Amino acid sequence: MTGCDFLNLATPGVQRLQPYQPGKPLEELGREYGITEAVKLASNENPLGPSPKALDAVSAQLAELARYPDGNGFALKRALESQHGIAAHRITLGNGSNDVLEMIARAFAGPEQEIVFSEHAFAVYPIVTAAVGARAIVVPAKAYGHDLSAMAEAIGEDTRIVFIANPNNPTGTWLGEAELAAFLDRVPPSVLVVLDEAYYEYAHDPAMGLEDYPDGTRWLDRHPNLVVTRTFSKAHGLAGLRVGYALSHPQVADLLNRVRQPFNVNRLALAAAEAALGDAQHLQRSIMLNVAGLAQLQEGFERLGLAALPTAGNFVCVKVGQGMAVYEALLREGVIVRPVDNYGLPEYLRVSVGTEEENARFLTALAKVLGR
Repeated sequence: MTGCDFLNLATPGVQRLQPYQPGKPLEELGREYGITEAVKLASNENPLGPSPKALDAVSAQLAELARYPDGNGFALKRALESQHGIAAHRITLGNGSNDVLEMIARAFAGPEQEIVFSEHAFAVYPIVTAAVGARAIVVPAKAYGHDLSAMAEAIGEDTRIVFIANPNNPTGTWLGEAELAAFLDRVPPSVLVVLDEAYYEYAHDPAMGLEDYPDGTRWLDRHPNLVVTRTFSKAHGLAGLRVGYALSHPQVADLLNRVRQPFNVNRLALAAAEAALGDAQHLQRSIMLNVAGLAQLQEGFERLGLAALPTAGNFVCVKVGQGMAVYEALLREGVIVRPVDNYGLPEYLRVSVGTEEENARFLTALAKVLGR
């Protein structure tokens, strides 16, 4: 029987894609190296975990797992409406904010259009661009971050979407209010600007010392072509449940809902996210742990003579030389971090902020691996 080359049956964009590579799970490290007590600092997760209120909300829903969730997410949208002062019909829920990013690409771009994003930007942007067959316009980075002037110049007649991550993953770089506002003023109203604020809660807190860090939601009424995306996976500690959202013009939200999969956010995620919004104390504890952890890591890097990029997230990019070699050596020490050679940063590793003990274990292992 002659086999079929299914690669040739796929769309050209999908043929060129490589699957997204997540951070190595702890279970995989155990299978590969036999290490049972490892530290994972690879996926920018909240080391405190979810709010106790979110855990209680999940427990209360367990008896209802045979029932479909509310496909419109009424209760969570109502809570987000109260949080942001933005009407519920302008909110689109997603299975993580990645889901929303993919919806935006499917709804607004195709083989005849372009999507603009920065070098060293989040890997999902090129993935969704290729998946819908659009042309990727990759603008060279400036100091490892977004060069907004060059990105504005790159917008052409066929451009439909511009992706901007603030702060950026994996570099941690961020954009100030004045430069981002000036950029939005330059973008034609027919081009969607997607402001990915997955790490907003960490960056905007005064303890981070970023006085000019903007809140993209404040510009939604002034710029109808602006879409702001956020997630519960990071500061709220719900990465395992996958829930995110977009805030946009009502017509944009309506179009996104046309391509959104039915019941794309599960019952447990809806309940946990709603409860997490009501626990400001847990969120603040998470932020303060991050501030202390970043300081601990930076001090450790200085002792080791390593340079790290400034960051506004719950992670830091540190220059270690041969990134993949150091990454592999750290795995054997029971520490999982994230290589970023696929982002064009082969000399760097991205390290998520953990607990004080986890950070200390990583720094000890790094010193051993580097022989310092």
